[in-house]
This record gives sequence, structure tokens and C-alpha cells, in this order.
Amino acid sequence: MKLVTTPALLACVFVFHSMAGGASLPGTEPFEGDPSPEALADRVLDDWRAFYLRETERTSDRRAARWREGLASDRAGWVQEKRERLGRLAGVVEEDRLPIDTLALVETVDEPALIEANEAFEVKRVRWSVFEGVEGEGLLLEPPTPRAQAVLLPDADQTPEEAVGLEGTGRETAARKLAAAGCRVVIPVLVNRDDTWSGSAELDRWTNQPHREWIYRQAFQAGRHIIGYEIEKALALVDWFEIEGHGPAGVLGYGEGGLLALYAAALDERIDAALVSGYFGPRDGLWQEPIYRNVWQLLEDFGDAEIASLVAPRALIVEHSEAPDVTGPPEPRDGRRGAAPGRIETPSLDEVTAEFDRARDLADPSEALRLIHEDDNGTVEPWSDAALGAFLQALDLEADVPPAPAADITEAPAPGERQRRMVRQLERYTQRLIRESESERGRAFWEPLEAKADGLDSEEIRDQWREWTQPYRDELRDDVIGRIPAPDPPFSPRTKVIQEEADWTAYLAVFEPWEEVTAWGYLLVPTDINEGEQRAAVVCQHGLGSTPDSWMDPDSNAYAAQGVRLAEQGFVVFAPYNPNAVVNGNRFRQLQRKANPAGLSIFSAIIAQHEVFLTWVGELTFVDAERIGFYGLSYGGKTAMRAGALIDGYAAVICSGDFNEWIRKVTTVDAWHSPPAPAPSNRFSGYPFTVEYEIFEFNLAHTFNYAEMAALIAPRPFMVERGHHDLVASDEWVAFEYAKVRRLYNTVLGAPERAAIEYFDGGHQLHGEGTFAFLKTHLEHDAKE
Repeated sequence: MKLVTTPALLACVFVFHSMAGGASLPGTEPFEGDPSPEALADRVLDDWRAFYLRETERTSDRRAARWREGLASDRAGWVQEKRERLGRLAGVVEEDRLPIDTLALVETVDEPALIEANEAFEVKRVRWSVFEGVEGEGLLLEPPTPRAQAVLLPDADQTPEEAVGLEGTGRETAARKLAAAGCRVVIPVLVNRDDTWSGSAELDRWTNQPHREWIYRQAFQAGRHIIGYEIEKALALVDWFEIEGHGPAGVLGYGEGGLLALYAAALDERIDAALVSGYFGPRDGLWQEPIYRNVWQLLEDFGDAEIASLVAPRALIVEHSEAPDVTGPPEPRDGRRGAAPGRIETPSLDEVTAEFDRARDLADPSEALRLIHEDDNGTVEPWSDAALGAFLQALDLEADVPPAPAADITEAPAPGERQRRMVRQLERYTQRLIRESESERGRAFWEPLEAKADGLDSEEIRDQWREWTQPYRDELRDDVIGRIPAPDPPFSPRTKVIQEEADWTAYLAVFEPWEEVTAWGYLLVPTDINEGEQRAAVVCQHGLGSTPDSWMDPDSNAYAAQGVRLAEQGFVVFAPYNPNAVVNGNRFRQLQRKANPAGLSIFSAIIAQHEVFLTWVGELTFVDAERIGFYGLSYGGKTAMRAGALIDGYAAVICSGDFNEWIRKVTTVDAWHSPPAPAPSNRFSGYPFTVEYEIFEFNLAHTFNYAEMAALIAPRPFMVERGHHDLVASDEWVAFEYAKVRRLYNTVLGAPERAAIEYFDGGHQLHGEGTFAFLKTHLEHDAKE
């Protein structure tokens, strides 16, 4: 923290490291320890890290209890309910999928569809419809008279040509053995882990994100997933199998394909048998795997065991083979950065066996599940004879059919252009979902509220608005952000004076409201508060790369000691720490990865902290609990939107340097705004290009943009502070989203004076002019000049 030195200050200035004997706030115990923001921020991040890991561990016990009870009471109903829930979490939306009549052959003047023909089967290039504008592509292995059908899903980094032995080291592959046994096999192209197409040629913006992460980022915000997209490609083939009617249907996969095969078999009862290789085990460490495997709320209901149990009574063969070697994304380099860390490791046989045993305990009958492994705790080679034999038998085919003799083949096509199509098709499809999401929010959010308001006057609407919007508030809290219950007061922080001035005294307040979890902030108390007087208060939330002392720092271009200005005008000020300061590197981003599988997020912690802070500030004898406002910049502005929406106690809310056409900001891959001269350049692009991999919230696009969040703040006063040159957005985007808010306050709530926006000639910073007047008016505070 920097020393505050303004003309109004007295010489009695205290620096952190000389404050060992500093007094505490009356009525609190003194704080002892390192009071520096860096040390406290580290402590908070460590505490929340441990908290989220504990929550992840606890999901297994909660999950087990719920499954035991559900299966015992109504097995069929429970299984169907969980099958539907798994589909939603994985982004499998069946109504998106197009009907399929047949597969189309892929050939050009120079490249025929037929790649190989031997006495047992033919290999052809094919494609099929999946979504509007999205196709599956791959290879079809067609026996003369198919007696079974299967989708073979290779690892993401394996082409169908490699999977069928046309490229690589050999021709003796699982696909060829299946086809020789009379099984029609389709091998789809998966989106791979290269980064060639992860970016925009139009913008000349590129990243080192694997293609899977590039699609994941956009799809996650829309309630879809790269996992779901590729499951749908496989299930479209199952649709075709059903039409063709050539015997039982199966799915088998290795690595990333093993994940898809497991999920697909769990979701679709038309799949008679599944073989999963190089993917099965405990998922408590899901946060360490590549981010494109991150599934929101997964561990609350599903480990691999629960998913596997949904396959029974159909056959599932799990093969304990070596997982693909993935140590992280492609290496960062000039012009290509921003990918999330993540690795794939092979679990031990003990871990796999324990998870498999849990699956058999849940399955009915348990004999439908079979584990193939080496007896010496080692792994078997993928597609071992034992595993393939069991899979063939499950499809009513002979297991010991000799392989087809090799035949001359045409030159396999180069896969690069095909991979580009796979990436760009999913990108365009997801961007269309994003564009259409506003209409979905209109139907799901605005239209029901307008129907309730029809025929009522504005006062009646304002009186009932909080009740009407409570279900949406619960949805935002439980389904998007994740709920950490606030502990019971009193919170009794330990405090310490850190600075004394003529007009105010600053205290450090350190809380431990949860088991082994710290929270902290700075309380600035004006010195002229009379005994028995209760002042208005403002909670001032910092943004990314800052800590609470930024609000007291006159040398900060972004904050300019605006917290001090508020205190000098007579407000009580509390500036809490948000666990997102980049002074501690990217550690805070890992909180999101740890939290998501357990149905939590960074904002779960932030909202719960604010419930503590608001309660404590409101209980201070010199604060009027009915007159506490919220003022947040940047990430603090994100907090303003979410905390303001979910916590009733904030009497007025200001979002600075963040209000936006948020859904577009988070997902756009083609935004490029530059106002005409002589205005300074205001070029920016969306979060798919940046390092902020923690920023994405599952299905937010179809539920809440910033106008909807502002509607949850309503009818309380709400204000936006916007610098013309703030690269967080453009003026046009801000105005587009704010217009909905203004219309709500004007025409529905009949309270136009409660909504405001101030534009100023500046960048990503506090302005502190219109906002101060707004706080003074709506907190009924007689500010000192």
C-alpha cells in the first residue's frame, strides 16, 4: 500500500510494517501478523484453494448418498433423471441435431471417396449432417453384409486414417478387425489439440489454445460444450444406424474418444455395447486436466463410476491402457498465448479398479461391466485382443476373425483443411447460438415479467418486483454462480489501525468466517462522526491486478484515491479484497477450475464474502444498515453486477469499467471496433483470445446478460460509469445493453431517477463525479464539500 499524501492529511501517518502496535477498532480484538496486502492476498488464495479442494472431496460422499437413496426409491426414474442431467451438463441438446437419412460420400475430381477395397470391406470418405451448418466427417469401413455397426472415436490427435492404419505404423487396427468381423465402422474426425486455427485471420489475432479449448470457451458460455458437440456427431451416426437396421450398435473410443464413448453410451440406450480405453478413473483431479474437459457441476452428480452405471444393463468394457501423453497446451510463442494449463495422466490400476468397483455397485446388473487390465498393475495396449473380443461378443459377432489382407490404397487426403472445417463450423454454429441467445433471454426472462406487470401501476410493480424476480435470482445463484452459504454472525474480525488522518482513520479488518478461510479489507471511518450518529457507507471493490489499498492510492491512474475522497466527504468506506489479484499471478484463475466441477466458481466465494462484509458493516454502530452502497471497478464492476443482483442489502449499486454487452464480450471472435478520427483507437476483442480462462460461466448466454442482472438489482438505484476509451467495450455496446435497463426503470418501474449512466473522456478508471452525486442522492447522505 502506498502512503496517502494529500493536503488535508495530518503528519500522523502509519506505514504497514511500522504498525505492530497499532490500535484496533473499538469492540474488536487486535490483529497480529503481517498486514501487507501481498501477504493477506496470498493467505486468502491459499485458503480458498483448500476450501474448494475440500468441497471437491465432499462431493463424493454427497453424491454416493444421493445415488443410494435415488436408486433404492425408483431406479428407473433416477437413471432417466441422471441421464438427462448428464446430457445438459455436457451440452448435449438433442433438439439441435438434424435428422439424418444417409451418409454422403466425399470425393473430388482428384480424390475419390473410395480409399481402399479388400475382400472383407471397403474404406470410404464420408460426411453427415449434425447441426445447421455443422457436419461430421470421417471414414466408413463397410463390409459387404454388415451384421453390426459401431462408431470408433479415436483420440483427438489421431486422424481417422491413422485409426484405420492408412497412416502411421501398421495396418492391424481395431477398426479393421471390427470390419473384418462383419461390423460396419464409422470413424469421425475429432477436433484436435493443435492451435493452427485458434484465432481470427480477419483480426490477425491468434492464441496457443488447443482447438478444443478454442471451441470450449465459446460453447461453455452458451450452455454447450466441445464434449457435447462431438457426442452429437456420434449420436447422429447412431440415428443412421437405427435407420439402416444392420444389427446391434456399439461405440468405442480411446483417450478423448474414450471420454466421448463413455458419455455417449450412458446417454443413449440405443447403444448396445461400449468399449472405453485410455480414459477411466477418479475425477477429483478434473481441475488439473485440460480445460476442455471442464464440466460445470459434474462432480455433484457424476464420477466416471456413476456415468458407467448408466450404461447397464448394456455391455461396457473398460480397458486400462495408457492415456494420451498431454502435458499442456502448445507452447506459447510470439503472437500465440493465453491457453489454460492442463495435463492428462494415466491413473493407477488401483484407482481405476476402485472407480470400476463403485460402478459395479451402482449398476444393474453389475455383470454388464467388465474391466480389462494387466495383473501386475500395468496397462494393456489400447484395443487389446481381450477388450476387442469382449466388445465383438457384445455385438453378437465372432471374436476370432482373421484380419483382412492388406490391399492397395489411394493416397490419403491431407487432414489440415478438414480440421479447419471442423473448427470453423463449430465456431460459426456457436456464434449463431450466441446471437440468438438474446431472443431466448427475452422469452425466458423479460416476457414473463412483463406479463406479471400488465395492468398494474408502477408503484404496485415496484412493490412486487423483488418477489417476481426471486426465482431468477435463485437460478443465477445456484445454476450459474454456485452457492456457498454465508456463515452465521457475529463475524468478529480482528482489526488494526493502519493509517490516521485528519478526516478519517483506516483500519485493517481480517475475518475468518468459514473453517480455515480468511477474508479481509480496509475500513475508513470519518473522524467527525458524533456519538449515536449513523452514516451512509460505500463498499468499494477493486478490480483485476489491484488490492484494496488501490482505493487509497493517489498515484493510481485507475483509482486516484477515490476511497479517500469518499471518506473525506463523510461516507464510511469498506474496501474488501477480491480473490483475483494478479499480483499473485494466475493462482486465482485456478480457483475457478477447482470450483467448477463441484458446482462453484470464483464468484461463489466473492458473493459469500460480500454477505459477510455487508452484515458486519451494517452492524457497526456508526453505520446505517439501510444506506450501504456498492461501487466496483473492472472485476469489481463484475462483482457489482452479481453481488448487487444477489444480495438485497446494497441500497445502491454502481458498475464502473465493466458494464457491457457482456455475453458478446465473453464470446465474440470477430469484434473489432475503432471509432473514427480524431477519437483515440478503441480496438478490442473478446475473451476467447485472452488469458482469462476463468471468465466463462456455463450457459450465461441463455440466462443473464448484464441487463438481466441489472433487472435483479432493480428497483434499487443502479448506475453505470463509462470512460469513452475504456477497452473493456465500446460506447455502442454499453449503450445497447444499458438501453434495456433504462427502459425498465422508465416505463415499467416508473422510477427513471433511479437509473443513470455517465460517460466521461477517459479510459479504464474511476471518474468519481456523477457517481459521487448518485451515492449522495440515493444513500441520502449529506456529503461534506
